[in-house]
Amino acid sequence: MEILPFLLGISVFIFFAAIIFFFWNVNSGQYDDLESPAHHILFDDDDDLIPEESKQNKPTPMPNHNSDDVR
Repeated sequence: MEILPFLLGISVFIFFAAIIFFFWNVNSGQYDDLESPAHHILFDDDDDLIPEESKQNKPTPMPNHNSDDVR
């Protein structure tokens, strides 16, 4: 029974610490927007992931013209 005041003191301390951390998170904006991160995963980005400067230029194939085919 001597441990009971010690456990009660620790549980009250943990309770108040949890309350303080909860209000700290609310004030810092942690719980402001809970829906947008879930929706951002579902929608595809329209932007290209590879910038234009980094893309490799593919040479365009030249048409084969034989002088025999021309009439």
